[in-house]
Amino acid sequence: MRKSHISTLAISMTAAAALLVAGSALAAGKQDHHHGHGGAADIGKAGKASAATRTVTITMHDNYYEPKGMTFKEGETVRFVIHNKGEFVHEFTIATAEMHKSHAPAMQMMVEHGVLEPDRINWEAAKQMQAKMGHGMHDEPNSALLEPGKSAEIVWTFPKHAALEFACNVPGHYESGMVGKIKLSH
Repeated sequence: MRKSHISTLAISMTAAAALLVAGSALAAGKQDHHHGHGGAADIGKAGKASAATRTVTITMHDNYYEPKGMTFKEGETVRFVIHNKGEFVHEFTIATAEMHKSHAPAMQMMVEHGVLEPDRINWEAAKQMQAKMGHGMHDEPNSALLEPGKSAEIVWTFPKHAALEFACNVPGHYESGMVGKIKLSH
């Protein structure tokens, strides 16, 4: 890994830790281990590939997405093909801003327990965390956590009248700008 990337990661993780400490009182008791799926806000639901009206390719780079924002029709089912072209682990999650914030402590815990390393997911540490705490990795239909060079697909049906965004909740990435708005139209 290049020295500049290590410095960027260290700065990102320090910023994330500061934000988590500042927000921990607000987040206490509100952690959403399901990335908002099934939570208080209607963010949509897993869809069927056969119902998808289109396919959207998402490319994750280090601290930004292509495209930077997206517009969909209310109720539309979309197939997302997600590629991590960065040097670090990244996540693509569809949720509200509040849900992303409430999920940050769980992601930080994954870093602290060695599950999330800068450029890989430690599956053995995930198993150990699962055994100790009851969670170590998440497998939610609105989210894909990917190592560099990996790809995934999500099929999602959007709700009506929701303020959604897509973001990377790996500590420091959201704060560095790895977030985009989803606009829903009639």
